[in-house]
Amino acid sequence: MVVTDTRERAPRAGRFRGSRSWSVWHRPLLWIGLGLFVGIVFLCFAGPHFYPVSPLAVHVTEARRPPSLRFPLGTDALGRSELARVMFGGRLLILIALASALSATILGVGVGLFAGYVGGTFDRVAVWVMDVVLSVPQLVPLLLIAFLLTSSPTTMIGVIGATTWPLVARPVRAHVLSVRERPYVAAALSLGTSPWRVMGRHILPTLAPTILMSASNSVSTAVVVLATASYFGISLPPPWPNWSSMIAHGMHQIYSNQWWWWVSPAVALALLVFSINMVSEAAHAVSRQGGSPS
Repeated sequence: MVVTDTRERAPRAGRFRGSRSWSVWHRPLLWIGLGLFVGIVFLCFAGPHFYPVSPLAVHVTEARRPPSLRFPLGTDALGRSELARVMFGGRLLILIALASALSATILGVGVGLFAGYVGGTFDRVAVWVMDVVLSVPQLVPLLLIAFLLTSSPTTMIGVIGATTWPLVARPVRAHVLSVRERPYVAAALSLGTSPWRVMGRHILPTLAPTILMSASNSVSTAVVVLATASYFGISLPPPWPNWSSMIAHGMHQIYSNQWWWWVSPAVALALLVFSINMVSEAAHAVSRQGGSPS
């Protein structure tokens, strides 16, 4: 006689991770956003090798020229190439945004994972700190510190990272609160697995879409904050270019028919934020599906 085991089996953590976390890579929005982002990064960092024109080189006789073969995006009032200035201005913006988002992601994942799993007093204090930090606009401390100290890249990275980590910690904590009650987590604990191993081995891998979504939001927020801060003059001093100062200068000359002064940096900034938001939306779509094992 064959005995059939009818007991309900707990879903394995590996199947749960495979059915949800890595399905984010099958999203067309993700690849479109990544492709656009990589293209912008390539233009800013590798573009000068194909268009070796200094962003500070002055060509007085070529001032205020519209786009042409020699100057594809035209020139400014001093004859400097707009294309060279757009490529150089994007470098610092992207580097600071990525560095600040990385610091915010590391801190946010650590706090959110530990608060969601441990709970208790630490969780209540962490949630209160998140609410306080999120209640302050990111631009305010950046303006204060820039006026009191210096507007160096290190200062910007520290301030933006310190004010955006709750954007990562809150969704991570919410996900951990739902995952920690799943059967495979309870099974691992019943077998004597340490809480640190449970968090690192069974919970952290399921956070891939949430972390990707939150990190993308942090990068997008950092780009917007940096662009706004540069608009108010918190950036590298002239003559070094940045997109926001180029937009501001071009808008002041909007009635002088030099439309290419502000269109090129504005389009570059919009495409950068748009590409990052597409990646975030793809990850968010996977997060909304829930984590039921298959």
